[in-house]
Amino acid sequence: MTAGHPTPDPGTRIAAFFDVDNTIIRGASAFHLARGLKQRGFFTNRELARFAWEQFKYNVLGESKEQMRSVRDEALSIIRGWSVAEMSAIGEEVYDEVLALRVFPGTKAIIDEHRAQGHEVWLITATPIEIGRLIAQRLGVTGALGTVAQHKGGYYTGALEGSFMHGKAKAEAIANLAAERDLNLDGCFAYGDSMNDVHMLGAVGRPCAINPDRKLRVHARRHHWPIKDFRGRNAQGRRSIVRASFTGSVWVVMLVLRGLKRAAFAPFRRGDAGATSEGD
Repeated sequence: MTAGHPTPDPGTRIAAFFDVDNTIIRGASAFHLARGLKQRGFFTNRELARFAWEQFKYNVLGESKEQMRSVRDEALSIIRGWSVAEMSAIGEEVYDEVLALRVFPGTKAIIDEHRAQGHEVWLITATPIEIGRLIAQRLGVTGALGTVAQHKGGYYTGALEGSFMHGKAKAEAIANLAAERDLNLDGCFAYGDSMNDVHMLGAVGRPCAINPDRKLRVHARRHHWPIKDFRGRNAQGRRSIVRASFTGSVWVVMLVLRGLKRAAFAPFRRGDAGATSEGD
């Protein structure tokens, strides 16, 4: 303590912080949103092919800073010029149609327990903030912190405001929120599923690994963190989720290639049809 500058008292309020993908919701929420957007005509075949290729590399090669930057930049370039209002409306439809059915009951029970104890509950996710807030509203929790895509006049510009909400950025966001809301981080809780959440988990006094990947499971055991797994009796656990995501990416690529092939041969089919008509 410096003379004349007493150390401020720590916060008194308690919060629980939750990662979203594979912690609250099985699979990647952004993937389900992308499928919903494609079904509604927001993606061209070329845009979907580019995005699917980046997702394919992510699933096969794993995560790296370069890979995350590539996926982020690709997604931002695709949504440039889209309406924020339309994105939010479609997000609501996708949640009701798909995401609500993929919430882990075990995680939902933990969320409800924190709410019953009067704790604040925050979602911390790399997913666009509009989707994070929507999920938070549907779950009845305090709020969400997510990646903020810049928009002007109600339309996305294709740039970010601030950092991609991932890795260390999650811990920094929690620290800033604690200062704003007088949170006692030593008494706060955090829940995540992968090593990408280690900084977030380490930012509080009561971390817990939920549906952890192999590296996080080892790390949690080493640090005596609680571990909870709500993925059912499938012994392969995490592998099944990765396989599903991998299969989904391959499926998307195949659909795109099939669509491009049909488009490429369409003029020839029309020409053949015209020749037949003239010959008759």
